[in-house]
Amino acid sequence: FGRNARVKNKFQLLEYDFNAADTLKVPGDWNTQKKELLWYEGTLWYARQFEFKKPLNGERVFVKFGAVSLKADVYMNGKKIGRHVGGFTPFEFEVTDIVKDGLNNIVVRANNTREKSGIPTKGFDWWNYGGIIRSVELESRSSNYIASWRADLKKGGDDGVIDVSLKLDKAVADIPVKFSVPELGVGFSGKTSGDGTLAFTVKARELQRWSPESPKLYKVELSAGEDKLTEEIGFRTIETRGGGILLNGEEIFLKGVCIHDEAPGGGRVTTREEVLEDISRAKSLGCNFVRLAHYPHIEMMVKECEKAGLLVWSEIPLYWMIDWNNSATYASAESQLKEMIGRDVRRANVIIWSIANETVPSKKRNEFLKRLAQKARSLDSTRLISMAMEVTYLEDGTYTIKDELNTEVDIIAFNEYFGWYVQPKDIPNALWRIPFDKPVIISEFGGGAVAGRHGGVKDRWSEEMQKDIYEKNVKMFGGIKNLSGTCPWILNDFRSPRRPLAGVQDGYNRKGLFAPDGSEKLAAGVMREYYLREYFKTKRERLDR
Repeated sequence: FGRNARVKNKFQLLEYDFNAADTLKVPGDWNTQKKELLWYEGTLWYARQFEFKKPLNGERVFVKFGAVSLKADVYMNGKKIGRHVGGFTPFEFEVTDIVKDGLNNIVVRANNTREKSGIPTKGFDWWNYGGIIRSVELESRSSNYIASWRADLKKGGDDGVIDVSLKLDKAVADIPVKFSVPELGVGFSGKTSGDGTLAFTVKARELQRWSPESPKLYKVELSAGEDKLTEEIGFRTIETRGGGILLNGEEIFLKGVCIHDEAPGGGRVTTREEVLEDISRAKSLGCNFVRLAHYPHIEMMVKECEKAGLLVWSEIPLYWMIDWNNSATYASAESQLKEMIGRDVRRANVIIWSIANETVPSKKRNEFLKRLAQKARSLDSTRLISMAMEVTYLEDGTYTIKDELNTEVDIIAFNEYFGWYVQPKDIPNALWRIPFDKPVIISEFGGGAVAGRHGGVKDRWSEEMQKDIYEKNVKMFGGIKNLSGTCPWILNDFRSPRRPLAGVQDGYNRKGLFAPDGSEKLAAGVMREYYLREYFKTKRERLDR
């Protein structure tokens, strides 16, 4: 570390003077901090010195990363401590025996090079932001800490029954465990089994369930041996019954919108102000649900949505042309799935784990995704599984979903761009035949418009054309069996190198309901009117309107 630091691999011997190097803000992507890095795809080295006082009571020390895009090699005090692949999920390394009293240094090799075997792969429709895009922290923990835990309201049965489970980092028996929810007067004491785990149930007689209308959170206190933690969580149930989605046993229509993890004007979201701005815009449309596309978003977004009463669809970036035959690709997908679920498994507002978006059916693809769906269920059986499928046009003039993965998901979701990429003669009266008795979500629809550009309904890129597309699609929705939610694409215009049309796109996907400067397009009013109608209360009322 310092002057003339050397990094050697099979390709090169690199000498680099960190002391004379430029600086970047962390967390943050490099693309929007330096104009010469806007299009950069490759490796950048980060270095930081820090003072540290080692714990004296035997605690262990970990370095935690919120996310590094897309790959990270991490070194501390001249030793490599680990490597992580996956640009949107958290990871950590233990550094108890490496960190020292006094001055320390940490070096991170961040690389955002896209690869055919990667997740995401080489082709995707958003900006390839690189760097240490989320927080970096040092954390001290007890010698045998709580590695994972959860508390879920049991589906069905007696109201107020909560299933609680925990796992210690080390498999040690008879570690005393205490659990309490003070506001509910709930408490429990027990001991871990030989594998360092404990599962039990408690009952809360007057528990208020979390919902969009009342996003109630309770302070939970949990201890195991010397390790103690507190967290605010909500309690709710989510399930499907026939063609309906049931939240807390009652049918709900998911009034949603898709969102990218991008700050106004570009760059990854890093501040609470940026998070709250997106939430405010979604709430202004009447949303009770957001699809966080196409990868896990910053953890702050999920938590603030929970406080604001917004349900969440979270997904991993299995997008377009995945290398289905590559075992390493599957391993990366499964790893990112585990990390996504592990981070957000206690968030009451997260109700859907999505395993893919717009992937072309094939034997290998079906095997890959079936295995992944089953893995998701084994990790979390309390939430719903879905994926964004594609529409098939039949010779008899109807539209349908023909995807063998229908058996593996709880919700049939699909993307359709009627009026933009697809031009049915009569969108409002388009015929749909979806042969599954499962809830249906339209996970994407819409069209592009440049904010402030006006014209007729046939003038491409005008706000009037985008509004017309929305009006026709909204009229069509009434004819779709088991429709349980809609997610227009997308809340805000966002950067994408696949959108180069000069004077129109200029490197932005213009399908947003809001422009980067926050101005609202006409189509936003269509969605607001649609979502505020009273017939969304139950499916029966929707069908009888």
